[in-house]
Amino acid sequence: MAFLELLDQVGGTGRFQILQLMALVVPIVLLTMQNMAENFSADNGTSQAGVTGALSPQALLAVSVPRGPNQQPHQCLRFRQPQWQLLDPNATATSWSEAATEPCVDGWVYDRSSFTSTTVTKWDLVCDSQFLKPVSQSIYLAGVLVGAAVCGHVSDRFGRKRVLTWNYLQTAVSGTVAAFAPTFPLYCLFRFLVAFAVAGIMMNSGSLLMEWTSARARPLVMTLNSVGFSFGQMLMAALAYGVRDWSLLQLAISVPFILSFVYSWWLPESARWLLITGKLDWGLQELQRVAAINGKRAAGDALTMEVVLSALQEEVSRGQDPVSLGTLFCTPGLRLRTWVSLMIWFAFAFTFYGLALNLQALGSNIFLLQLLLGAVDLPAKMGTLLLLSRLGRRPLQAGSLVLSGLCVLANTLVPHEMGALRSALAVLGLGALGASFTCVSIFLSELFPTVLRMTAVGLGQMAARGGAILGPLVLLLGVYAPSLPLLVHGTVPLLSGLAALLLPETQNLPLPDTIHDIQNQALKKARHSPPRCVVLKATQL
Repeated sequence: MAFLELLDQVGGTGRFQILQLMALVVPIVLLTMQNMAENFSADNGTSQAGVTGALSPQALLAVSVPRGPNQQPHQCLRFRQPQWQLLDPNATATSWSEAATEPCVDGWVYDRSSFTSTTVTKWDLVCDSQFLKPVSQSIYLAGVLVGAAVCGHVSDRFGRKRVLTWNYLQTAVSGTVAAFAPTFPLYCLFRFLVAFAVAGIMMNSGSLLMEWTSARARPLVMTLNSVGFSFGQMLMAALAYGVRDWSLLQLAISVPFILSFVYSWWLPESARWLLITGKLDWGLQELQRVAAINGKRAAGDALTMEVVLSALQEEVSRGQDPVSLGTLFCTPGLRLRTWVSLMIWFAFAFTFYGLALNLQALGSNIFLLQLLLGAVDLPAKMGTLLLLSRLGRRPLQAGSLVLSGLCVLANTLVPHEMGALRSALAVLGLGALGASFTCVSIFLSELFPTVLRMTAVGLGQMAARGGAILGPLVLLLGVYAPSLPLLVHGTVPLLSGLAALLLPETQNLPLPDTIHDIQNQALKKARHSPPRCVVLKATQL
């Protein structure tokens, strides 16, 4: 843990940290728009059977397209022959109910009042092909899951910056190609590659911020990083409102990553990771470079290899010990942390998607809805920053999850007629989840050593994607009981919040670098525990 002394010497809160934060948060805003793109690019509006002729549109629909279950023109069928008798105002349903119909072999006419072009209108993802619309979103989520598994391990082995730079390029190229994809399968393939890279950007951005910032400034930096997600949601609403073509929208949220790829070459690699993995010369160069940016060139010049070795001799020797994914589940000091962390990540994503789907029922204006999702997040995350220094990580993590669960469970007792109260509880639960996300980004990264931090974060992201996939599926339980989905969505975060109380507090503690540091923390906690009375048996007296 002696790296903190080196970081303080070159500056743990200075000009470099500000520039680094700005450079890393901008892509976070952009990748949030990638995550939300399907809400707009796959909007299907209303489709009707394609018809042509010289009559008025209303008359053409009447004689060419049968009525659907909602008494509106059917979206998937048309008459084989025009039913001219239906132009008679006295015509009844029996006049056409037995008429021969066929699928819309000549295509569909779409409502383009909201979007001029979407993936649905480009590839006719309606009727028999309507199942393909959610498939693209599922493939995207699968890409994030796979990317989290791969990028986490690769970052611990080859470095944070290298993986991050590649992820920027992959997002820019794959997102741009997706905008020009000639077929739907190719579109899904490149969206998968975008999602794969997005997972790496999220994890490595947070890791670089954590490992280059002092313990006191860490909550502020990570809160501002999570605020980037909120701004991304609001900016997505504004961008989609102005750009109504799906391919142009995809280009607008992909091309800027080229700029991030270019300036990412300026970003330094994590000196903490470099030194712990034995790359001492490179680590020393990065420390001296940061010292110069922070206006501490003299302090940087004073750093020599002998100083670094004397400060980190034990950490360097232990940091090169072989570690793997199994270490997280087999090491006594890490096993509980790993399982509880997975529960927390899963519960957050599982409940967030459940609440988001409930919020969609509040109105049909998807632009306003998207803006609401981001606006609710902002005050919750800024409030979390104030509470982190007062309450600590563990109580806030547990409390935010428990509160979100209670809000969902409370909605099972509120009648549907009280829509305002149900909406207020849903928004409060979403705000609690915003606080939970900020806390989990800080808390769980502080629980794991540098040599395994990205692997642990990658596992957490995988659990979160699993929750995101399963969360919407729980709504199918409403067939058996209308309140059952709410009971499940509320119980999961409640139990995970209680499990978070089993984790150790990390407030004001230095980041652990090796597994030995984790074990030392446990020993210090045991030494500072209050003494217990020892009761001896009579035979021992």
